[in-house]
Amino acid sequence: MQSNGTGQEQNHPASAQNGDANGLQSNAGSASGASGTGSGSLKKKKRLSQAEEDVIRLIGQHLNGLGLNQTVDLLMQESGCRLEHPSATKFRNHIMEGEWDKAENDLNELKALMHSPSAIVRMKFLLLQQKYLEYLEDGKVLEALQVLRGELTPLKYNTDRIHVLSGYLMCSHAEDLKAKAEWEGKGAGSRCRLLDKLQTYLPPSVMLPPRRLQTLLRQAVEMQRDRCLYHNTKLDSSLDSVSLLLDHVCSRKQFPCYTQQILTEHCSEVWFCKFSNDGTKLATGSKDTTVIIWQVEPDSHQLKLIRTLEGHAYGVSYLAWSPDDVYLIACGPDDCSELWLWNVQTGELRTKMSQSHEDSLTSVAWNPDGKRFVTGGQRGQFYQCDLDGNLLESWEGVRVQCLWCMADGRNVLASDTHQRIRGYSFEDLTDRNIVQEDHPIMSFTVSKNGRLALLNVATQGVHLWDLQDRVLVRKYQGVTQGFYTIHSCFGGHNEDFIASGSEDHKVYIWHKRSELPIMELTGHTRTVNCVSWNPCIPNLMASASDDGTVRIWGPAPFLDAQEQDGLNESCSSMDS
Repeated sequence: MQSNGTGQEQNHPASAQNGDANGLQSNAGSASGASGTGSGSLKKKKRLSQAEEDVIRLIGQHLNGLGLNQTVDLLMQESGCRLEHPSATKFRNHIMEGEWDKAENDLNELKALMHSPSAIVRMKFLLLQQKYLEYLEDGKVLEALQVLRGELTPLKYNTDRIHVLSGYLMCSHAEDLKAKAEWEGKGAGSRCRLLDKLQTYLPPSVMLPPRRLQTLLRQAVEMQRDRCLYHNTKLDSSLDSVSLLLDHVCSRKQFPCYTQQILTEHCSEVWFCKFSNDGTKLATGSKDTTVIIWQVEPDSHQLKLIRTLEGHAYGVSYLAWSPDDVYLIACGPDDCSELWLWNVQTGELRTKMSQSHEDSLTSVAWNPDGKRFVTGGQRGQFYQCDLDGNLLESWEGVRVQCLWCMADGRNVLASDTHQRIRGYSFEDLTDRNIVQEDHPIMSFTVSKNGRLALLNVATQGVHLWDLQDRVLVRKYQGVTQGFYTIHSCFGGHNEDFIASGSEDHKVYIWHKRSELPIMELTGHTRTVNCVSWNPCIPNLMASASDDGTVRIWGPAPFLDAQEQDGLNESCSSMDS
């Protein structure tokens, strides 16, 4: 077969040369072997599916954007496809050259190709708006006024915008106009942006949406990231940061599921742990009456004891860092009526607050201004205080289990003994129901954006609520939760993960969108009371347990491949 083809090529050299010279457009009737390839391509050309044509157009648009115009012409010629409708090409060129009258005429041609002819008015408005602004920038005020009165106003479309546009006539110079109109000025940039807006009204068969191939590739990359159980790095929408030649995958070895350090300095149950807002410190509170402050080493992420705060007679069951991390408030268990406000930098006790010996101050939350905090307990106390412990406002009869100050600085969320979370405003003394559970809410925390709340519910486990829509989003499975107070947390670079302690001595980790755990971390020997994810180091996490230890979890240590396979039995993946 091979020698036969070669012989045919030798018999018809002119046909082969002619096919090349015409951009591989061989004559269908040619009997030569060389033109057999051309004939085959013609057959394939006729059989192009819609999907294949779409791909060719997408590639052509992308190459066009790179300035490879001759390559695009050859691609379209050889494939028999058309990048866009000739009227659309004409329209594009006239806009980029600022030939507004011709572009307006092109719109009339495009009208017949559109699904919604009424969109022509909106397109014409955008076109004339650009024309008006460019006249103003060039100092042609009379021409601009004519466009405004004689062309834009008769459209009877978006009169509010026309009033705004008319105000630009008062601009004294071009820079003033650009600033007020939030417009970059006459030129290729603003005209390209105008084209992007206009393209949205045209069917893709007439003119492709802008940068369509990049959009599809970005969507594919984002979908792969979304499906990746262990993706825990900063989201980057740029395609330059990824390889398009391989599927996206993150190894669980990069995830904080390996015991990096065990802190044993407490001599009794550790009830709480919390990283500072800047991620440089960890505070741990224990039944042994102490709070220990740990420094996170910036390179190794090892923790080092820097200060012990003593004298909490009832033990420490809750801690809250001030927004600037200068102060730390410590609360005790149910029978504790005192609250301690420490200066972490100096180790000095600024305030020891107790309104009444009958109080129970078990929870606290800082106002975002860092000058006030709210505190309360199950005996009906709910106070707002300043840094010296002076009472600013109080709310009677609210049996508080857990507290959270919202970012607006005005509203406070409080879970109470009626199995609900209510919103309270100290400004106008109003309250409203937000969450209602069927079982006691032992603790809760709120996401950084204030939209989601994570609840530890007695006998039920971990529940995710949408605070805005006031609906239960998800119930996470696996965790053992009775009537102990267990504190869960959001974590990871984009708060995509949730971690919680459990009465079965484990730490559970879920991806926010999945009810089944992706990790079970073992190592603790008694109930894990609290988990804290470092807000600035996404692969660092701490857990506090009744076994008297605090475990620091990080990625797998650097080992060779053989050692890595059998590494650390304390981490079990749930995705197999």
